[in-house]
Amino acid sequence: MKIKQRIYNIINDNDKKNTIGNIFDGIIITLIIINIITVIAETFRLPESVKNIFNIIEIVSVIIFTAEYILRVWTADLIYKKLNPVKARLKYIFSFMAIIDLLAILPFYIPFIIPVDLRVLRALRIIRLLRIFKVNRYTSALSTIAEVLKRKKSQLISSILVVFLLMIVSSVLMYNIENTAQPDTFKNAFSALWWAVATFTTVGYGDIYPVTVLGKILSAVIAILGIGLVAVPTGIISAGFMEQIEKSDDDDKKEYCPYCGHKL
Repeated sequence: MKIKQRIYNIINDNDKKNTIGNIFDGIIITLIIINIITVIAETFRLPESVKNIFNIIEIVSVIIFTAEYILRVWTADLIYKKLNPVKARLKYIFSFMAIIDLLAILPFYIPFIIPVDLRVLRALRIIRLLRIFKVNRYTSALSTIAEVLKRKKSQLISSILVVFLLMIVSSVLMYNIENTAQPDTFKNAFSALWWAVATFTTVGYGDIYPVTVLGKILSAVIAILGIGLVAVPTGIISAGFMEQIEKSDDDDKKEYCPYCGHKL
């Protein structure tokens, strides 16, 4: 039991003073970064010697990630202490991060179990990019983003809904204005919707645009509205980040004694 508890503390504990745990986190993060670099590098034409090195990196990474996955499943009963070991492990296996961990290693093992066409195998190898989400476990950055989005979801949904409704209205208006002048460009409301998306997001690809005077006036109004409305979700998220940072600072002050620095 002591061994299990120690392993649990190393792979799950977020205590910044846990040296072994920090080393473990550093190794995993480094492996994830190296794997992402190799996935990108494989899109180039590389000499066989480099490909062989990448294969070695892949094998070593899969061994380490597999061992990590097994250990996390094994120690899952320490996370869900109220459940029996079997139910605790099953609950962990179907958790989001456990599924990510499994998908990160699965493409390596599938060809050994099921004969897979090489084209399918290449597609499966893309799944290795999911390893980047494993970083969420070792850094608070992605967790902070998720927490902010969760706390501000009602405001974000409301602002996005307003933008979406305005895009629908403006696309229908633009279709009715421009269809006569540009029947091949503004074929239907969906063609106009693509214009509305490009205009509202201030991207302005230029592949579809109004030519009539009324259409240009409407386009100018939509572009000006887009600058303000698209900025609303950004402001909501920014405010959420500030609140989360303040909350984290307050938690840190409560967690450690201000006099001796020991964890409370």
